Amino acid sequence: MRNYEVMYIIKPETEDEKVTAIMERFKGLVEERGAEVTKLDKWGKRRLAYEINHIKEGIYVLMQFKADAATAAEMDRVMKINDDIFRHMITREEE
Repeated sequence: MRNYEVMYIIKPETEDEKVTAIMERFKGLVEERGAEVTKLDKWGKRRLAYEINHIKEGIYVLMQFKADAATAAEMDRVMKINDDIFRHMITREEE
């Protein structure tokens, strides 16, 4: 298993209950595939570095997990089709 880190940005108009549900969904996605979430941190609403599709701020979430490459690929696929997430980046951490 390798260490991964994913940062994703949720649309700012999303309600707190839905943000929590989104975070739990991705945590569950990782855990149901036999991986381990080592850190889940909600940074809250922050201003974007530049405007994206007329959106100036977003809700940032950082998650670190230990998983295989297939789990990271599945997470990338699911994040691409989720309408509430408009940017994400998954990186593999060096050991």
